Amino acid sequence: MTAELALRPFREDDLDALDWAEDGFISDAATAVAFTVDDVMAGMASWEAADRGGPPGGCYETGLTLLPEYRGRGLGTAAHRLIVAHLFANTRVHRLEAFTDGENVAEQKTLERLGFRREGVMREVTWRNGSWRDEVIYALFRES
Repeated sequence: MTAELALRPFREDDLDALDWAEDGFISDAATAVAFTVDDVMAGMASWEAADRGGPPGGCYETGLTLLPEYRGRGLGTAAHRLIVAHLFANTRVHRLEAFTDGENVAEQKTLERLGFRREGVMREVTWRNGSWRDEVIYALFRES
């Protein structure tokens, strides 16, 4: 039997799996949703406007976090595919962006498999785990 993968609004029972002090994820304005496997939260997908001089809603920065027990099972590719399909079907976005840690080769390969193109490296831009980290930016455009 194949697992059912989906994006859905957060529910109160999802909040126990999240490590955020403030929930803020259950609202009409939220741009974060649960990524689920058989209706069990496996992670969080998010997007936010990153308008870079174009019309509002023309560019979104996307993000994905999988809970540790769901990593390494190919679910990241499926989740990204759902985010891309959702945004291209339900918004007027032209450009999607994704940033990932310079050492996160698995995420970089996932983005490239989905058609995102590597645009560059922002050196030592993020402070994490006691050191400055590089971030790699990827972009995907709506097909004309």
